[in-house]
Amino acid sequence: MKTSLEPVTDSRQIHLDDADAARPDDLPGDDELKKALKHERKRLKKLQSVLYADGRYALLVVLQGRDASGKDGTVKKVFRSVNPMGCEVTSFKVPTDIEQEHDFLWRIHQRVPRRRMIGIFNRSHYEDVIVPRVRKLVPRKEWSARYDQINEFERTLSISSVVILKFFLHISRDEQKKRLEERLENRKKNWKFRAGDLDDRALWTDYTAAYREAIGKCSTEWAPWYIVPADNEDARDLLISRTIADTLDDLDLRYPPLDPSLRDMKIE
Repeated sequence: MKTSLEPVTDSRQIHLDDADAARPDDLPGDDELKKALKHERKRLKKLQSVLYADGRYALLVVLQGRDASGKDGTVKKVFRSVNPMGCEVTSFKVPTDIEQEHDFLWRIHQRVPRRRMIGIFNRSHYEDVIVPRVRKLVPRKEWSARYDQINEFERTLSISSVVILKFFLHISRDEQKKRLEERLENRKKNWKFRAGDLDDRALWTDYTAAYREAIGKCSTEWAPWYIVPADNEDARDLLISRTIADTLDDLDLRYPPLDPSLRDMKIE
C-alpha cells in the first residue's frame, strides 16, 4: 500500500469542495491505517536522527487550514515520536504592534529553522495573504504583491538548504461544524473556542477563494503545496507523515564518518 499526496503543480489540481475533504477511498481500513501510520512515525523518527547528525539541511513544515482543521492535532500526532531537541514549533497569532511596524515576513524569518532542525509553522506567512484579503484590511495591490514576495522568500530559504513542505488541511463545512460544537460542549476543549471562528465560518466562500489563489500562486518546485483531505484524522496524519518521510529519504541523509584524527584514540 503506497498512497501518497501529490504536490500542486497546476491550478487544476486544487479541489476544495466538501467532498474533497473526505478520507481517500484507496486508503486501507482502520486497523491497517493505524499500522501504516505507526510505520511512518518510526520512519520519521529514524530520519530525523540522521537529519540532525548530517547537518546539511533544515526542514520547514508549514501547516495552514481553516479553524478546527486539525493543525494542533497534526503537530501532536505526526511528530509525537521525534526527538524534541531537534524540533521547533511556532504558532503565529495576530501580529503584535512591533511586528506590524516591520514588513510582514520579518517575524517569519526569525523562526526559520537552522540546519539540523525541523521547524513547524502552525499558521504562517500565508495568513498575510488570506486574512487581509478576506477581511479587506489592506488594499488589493498590497496583499496581491505578497505572492511574489513569498515565492522569493521561500526560494532564498531553499537555496540556503531549507527544505520546505506546505500542507493545507482541507476540511468540509459539516466536519468543521462538528468540531466547533465539540469545543463548546467538551469542557476540556472550551478554551479552543473563540467567537471569531463563527465570523470566519460565515465567510467560507471568500476564504475558499483566498486559499485557492494562494496555493495556486505559491506552489513552487522549491516549496510545494500539498492539499490534505483532513476530515479523517488518521488519514490526514498518515498522508502528512509519509510525505515528510519520503522527502527526507530523498535527501540521501547520512551519518558523518569518524574524524580520521580520532581513529587511534584510546579511552582509558
